[in-house]
Amino acid sequence: MIDFGRLLTAMVTPFDEEGELDYAQARRLAAALVESGSDGLVIGGTTGESPSMSDDEKIRLFAEVKAEVGDGASVIAGTTDNNHRKSVEISKEAERVGVDGLLLTVPAYNKPPQEGLYRHFEAIAGAVGLPGLLYNVPSRTSLNMTAETTLRLARIDNVVGVKEASSDLTQITRIVDGAPDGFRVWSGNDDETFPIMCVGGHGVVSVASNMIGLQIKAMMGMILEGDVERAAAEQRRLLPIFKALFWVTNPIPIKHAVNRAGFRVGKPRLPMWEADEDFTSKFDPVMDEYAVDLPV
Repeated sequence: MIDFGRLLTAMVTPFDEEGELDYAQARRLAAALVESGSDGLVIGGTTGESPSMSDDEKIRLFAEVKAEVGDGASVIAGTTDNNHRKSVEISKEAERVGVDGLLLTVPAYNKPPQEGLYRHFEAIAGAVGLPGLLYNVPSRTSLNMTAETTLRLARIDNVVGVKEASSDLTQITRIVDGAPDGFRVWSGNDDETFPIMCVGGHGVVSVASNMIGLQIKAMMGMILEGDVERAAAEQRRLLPIFKALFWVTNPIPIKHAVNRAGFRVGKPRLPMWEADEDFTSKFDPVMDEYAVDLPV
């Protein structure tokens, strides 16, 4: 049974002042995230600005982060997009540099049918020996991977879980209920971790844990210990920052927050853009209500 951990951080990608990928700072950030509660790191996902990185940058980033954290945390590499053959090749390269698993994201733009989704992921899983974590995020892809397709994929030996960001609690509950032993469901949205774990979800792939990982982990621990009332109170306390981090497109707010906390990660790459004054004037007072767990 593969367990990447319960708290997986969708790590931001640090860029320097010239907009180049800062591998040394990425290693420092990875170590800091593990110190602040992360069991694993998702590298090269949406929060990591994967569409703005070259294939060579991604592969080196996967290797650098895994070399930094070693066995102290799992590293899940975002290797897939809407180009099937390229997704297979990058997945093989990620396996070669030693990552622990692959993030298998529903492709955007193509809008394949459910059978196409199944065969896309089946072929990628069959090309590598690594475990795969499916990622369903209709708000980004304009395509929902149904519970039926997810559960069909769950029968593939090395497809071990799903990051569910559909915000459809009925669909997510059906996946939790129908999944085979060893297949786990992670929330794909910070504000939905509490309800998803309460119906049997395993954890979260979190954006907010780039700054408040220990607090999120504490809430998850309360759920696991059966102290649901206290966990619910903590969910309510954290909800304003969970929401504020998505007032504009991710990862713009979280990069601003991490930079503001004193850990330099640079600006987003175009076509993303840094947070403007209209956003920061509203966001900063919300951020100031919370302690930052990330060691800086």
